[in-house]
Amino acid sequence: MWKPRSVGEAPLKYLGIVEALEADIRRGSILPGERLPAQRAIAEALDVDLTTVTRAFNEARRRGLVAAQAGRGTFVREDREPGGGPAPLLDLSMNIPPQPAAIDFRRLFAQTMNAVLSGPRGGLCLQYQQSAGALADRQAGARWLSARIGAVGSERVVLAAGAQSGLYALCALLLAAGDVLAAGRLTYPGLRAVAAQQGLGIEPIAMDEGGLIPEDFERACRMAAPKALYVVPSIDNPTTATLSEARRIRIAAIARRFGVILIEDDPYGALRSDRPAALATLAPELTWHLATLSKCVTPALRVAYVAAPDADGAGRLAAVLRATTLMAPPVLAAMASRWIAEGRLDTVTAAIRAENRARQALAARVLAGRRLAADPEGHHLWLTLPDPWRAEDFADHAERAGVSIVPASAFAVIPDATQAVRLSLGIAPDRAVLEEGLLQLASLMERPRAQARTIV
Repeated sequence: MWKPRSVGEAPLKYLGIVEALEADIRRGSILPGERLPAQRAIAEALDVDLTTVTRAFNEARRRGLVAAQAGRGTFVREDREPGGGPAPLLDLSMNIPPQPAAIDFRRLFAQTMNAVLSGPRGGLCLQYQQSAGALADRQAGARWLSARIGAVGSERVVLAAGAQSGLYALCALLLAAGDVLAAGRLTYPGLRAVAAQQGLGIEPIAMDEGGLIPEDFERACRMAAPKALYVVPSIDNPTTATLSEARRIRIAAIARRFGVILIEDDPYGALRSDRPAALATLAPELTWHLATLSKCVTPALRVAYVAAPDADGAGRLAAVLRATTLMAPPVLAAMASRWIAEGRLDTVTAAIRAENRARQALAARVLAGRRLAADPEGHHLWLTLPDPWRAEDFADHAERAGVSIVPASAFAVIPDATQAVRLSLGIAPDRAVLEEGLLQLASLMERPRAQARTIV
């Protein structure tokens, strides 16, 4: 194991550690595949603070010297070539669920795929199917949705190849070019992309720590006459707010009074232990409820379920999907149905919920004293930056330090002065790697805002 040391003439302490490590690797004092000591052990050995060692590890990763392995630690890279490019950034920008140590997705996928293909429906899973989804898969989807929106008949359920596919089809069905769609002033970038593609206007709705403000939704209905409202009711992306039941009741009443369609995108609802009434139960005749497995299981399971207000609406939505994505992947849909029937989907979601809790607790500890908004069972958080940092500058400097995050401007419907960034905690392979990234961000916030890069 590497004996920690530092190059004394280095301009900064953390660079001294990196340069010493790189020199030892080049002369063979430490070999490819060898495990490095724990960061705390290195900090104690060199009498430096942990943040310095964290910065050193991030820089070593950026240079392609080392790589982290989930649950095992950091190792000298075995695939490194002299003069090779830098290692990938630590990506805290992609909002995906963590992979709990207790769930081996590769083994689970292989086992389920084999069971599906060798079963009585195996042959059908390799052929074209109805655009709404096979009856058995719609029945499974209805069963899964019932925990959040109550009993729903399979004739109202349509399968889509992920939530983005479903959202695009819903907007194409319900809206026309030039129509106005209301949404939070900070909203899911995928909605902005759909609106741009389909020529839709977005009317921003004011938000506070509780999410969409019903009174401003009413103002928008009077002034802008939106045809639909897009809302993420639980663990909003990016703000993490969950609408209280009182706000949901008020929003449903306003929508009913003004005849506004509700597009309820609920990717995170299954993660919450406490579930306020869904809009689909408060205004069922107006609400199209969209729920994906990508955020509560894995993005590899590209299946989403849409509960339409009635069977006729489900049929019309299936026609739009037929013209765009044709159908959800039949094998993945059958796998999802099997996991629902076996209760495995709930088991996986529970494990992800528990891992989210652990990661959120870690983030709260590392970023203590900072302005955080987070749901303890979600896998992202919303970090308001201290003055004088601007969100885009902070994201730029974080990337140069080896951590990728998303500034508020990526979510803003109109120019917005919010100086905040979204951190996604799920993509890090383990908590140790996540802690490294969070420590790097905490250290960056403590420094005065650096000058932006000169562009020539």
